[in-house]
Amino acid sequence: MTFDPKSTLIRMFDEIINEGNLDVADELFAADFVDHGPTGDIEGREAFKELVGAWRAAVPDVHCTVENVLVDGDLAGWTVRTTGTHTGDGLGFPATGKSFATVSANIGRFRDGLAAEHWSEQGMLPMLMQIGVFAPPA
Repeated sequence: MTFDPKSTLIRMFDEIINEGNLDVADELFAADFVDHGPTGDIEGREAFKELVGAWRAAVPDVHCTVENVLVDGDLAGWTVRTTGTHTGDGLGFPATGKSFATVSANIGRFRDGLAAEHWSEQGMLPMLMQIGVFAPPA
């Protein structure tokens, strides 16, 4: 069976992020997975699952759609459209009850068919402005 990065990426976002099935990460992510995100590096598959759990607690209706997947060897690039409503306190600040819609650019590295590394700003600044945590520039 040939490894298909696009199908794997879609499955990651559909099953883990959108549906909250964190156990799928055990199947699709390397144990030493590293996420280089806007708040610093998250190291390890278990830490990634905790991060997703916190996100889903803060934004239970989070929905991500993977688009524009490009693959070059063990690297893939893609965009993600994310929508949700910030109804929980899991992001480190009180729930705002406001909705958001963002697009983020992502790069990932696979090793032996597993996600090994990820880079993205994850649309955090636009999301924080849309839910009122930060004011947009004047």
